[in-house]
Amino acid sequence: MVGRIIACEADIAEGADWLARAEPRFAEALVCTGPWPLRRREDGFAALRDAIIGQQVSVASANAIRGRVLAAGFAGPEPIAAAPEEALRACGLSRQKIRYLQALSVSGVDFEGLRALPDEEVIAQLLPIPGIGRWTVEMYLIFALGRADVFAVDDLALAEGARMLFDLPERPKRKEFNALSASWSPWRAVAARGLWAYYAYRKNREGVAP
Repeated sequence: MVGRIIACEADIAEGADWLARAEPRFAEALVCTGPWPLRRREDGFAALRDAIIGQQVSVASANAIRGRVLAAGFAGPEPIAAAPEEALRACGLSRQKIRYLQALSVSGVDFEGLRALPDEEVIAQLLPIPGIGRWTVEMYLIFALGRADVFAVDDLALAEGARMLFDLPERPKRKEFNALSASWSPWRAVAARGLWAYYAYRKNREGVAP
């Protein structure tokens, strides 16, 4: 079962209201941050292509490389799969990322079909592709497919946001974070947006390190 899909700001507002009533700390976060952002993007090959390009580089660097990749005509899976390594390297891609992008390009993923699959089946289809880890799939579920009840316990900004918002002695570990976030279902993806927003708010005010 796919469950609730987040498609617009009204869905975020509905989830945020539910969370604020269920957990007063989220109400406090809303006062600090204001409404939490939608941050939806189009699903499909390009979303995962850009996720791979953005791995372990700054946003500015990722945008610059992506711009060169698109300008060179390597937007879709077919041209990436057929491209010589030298041409992709000239765009600023490492050999490892070239391998990942070409593996994605020939993976045969039915991106339209993913829309109808439950979260765990989407994970099962995408996780075997080189360069696609669980965090990347969770971001795809949250922002490309709009799943309302997905959370990323391995995200450092989420963990730090939770530490600050809930006055925890340290960042929650995976098991602890899973248990904590379970109470935010069925709006865990909205809770994630709230924690990211709160982390950004505190970082801007206090220079918090990730």
